[in-house]
Amino acid sequence: MNAKELCTCKNIKCKLHPINHDLGCTPCIEKNLKMDEMPNCFFDKIDPEHKRKGTKTKDYAEFLLNNL
Repeated sequence: MNAKELCTCKNIKCKLHPINHDLGCTPCIEKNLKMDEMPNCFFDKIDPEHKRKGTKTKDYAEFLLNNL
């Protein structure tokens, strides 16, 4: 399975989404690491209809604690 089939992110207008280039998930992950954020797919795995405060790593930790 390639990244275009695997990606669960619904923001397909994002230039980093795998359907918009041939570099897979790498650009998205690089951006998120630089910004101390978590990719949408991490949230989507737990709750596809998630409502979260933000995308920072600390927001993801709180999201996990509240949804597992």
